[in-house]
Amino acid sequence: MPTGAIIAGGRSTRFGDADKSVAELAGVPMIRRVADRLAGTDDPVPPGTSRAAGGDPVVDDLVVNCRPDQRDAIADALEGYPLPIRWALDDEPDRGPLAGIRNACRAAPGEYALVVACDVPFVDPTFAATLFSDATDAGADAAIPRLDDRWFQTTQAVYRADETAAACDRALARGDGKILAAVEELSVVRVDDATIRERTTEHTFTNVNTREEFEAAETRLAEYV
Repeated sequence: MPTGAIIAGGRSTRFGDADKSVAELAGVPMIRRVADRLAGTDDPVPPGTSRAAGGDPVVDDLVVNCRPDQRDAIADALEGYPLPIRWALDDEPDRGPLAGIRNACRAAPGEYALVVACDVPFVDPTFAATLFSDATDAGADAAIPRLDDRWFQTTQAVYRADETAAACDRALARGDGKILAAVEELSVVRVDDATIRERTTEHTFTNVNTREEFEAAETRLAEYV
């Protein structure tokens, strides 16, 4: 299985003064909800309910990418987590998600990393497992979903860790901070809209950037918890 890599180093500017990664979403820090779903730790919310609610984990271990000043609070949120945790701290904060993915991939002990943003509390673990199969079956460097009406979902994707870290390094060295600048250098399985909808629902990509989105996520959780 891949290493799970949660990207949490952003400044949460649209969320207000608080760090959204550890904001308590229905009583559980948001990053813990994401991590728990990857570990199959008792989360009954669809999509991927059977795997999330006490199923087998979809990752072997977890890498957390964050700024140094976030580490203590995130460590508290992840206390007692059932899988090994490694830290990928941003030595140069505020370089964006490309640097976060680079740092997480550098720290990943496995060949592949399942990269997930910290703000997708309904990530479908079963869908994530299929992305890993897509990449490995094709011998590709990455498997990245793309809905017809959205950008590539680069922060819910599987990457070959070493190759991706090197591609991110080259993009950053060129002064190009866009994730796709690195992705363009990789061999990629593009998981199209029809395939995504066969496997899961759009809720796997629901992210929480604002307080309004946070409240909507709490309302959704209340239906199942």
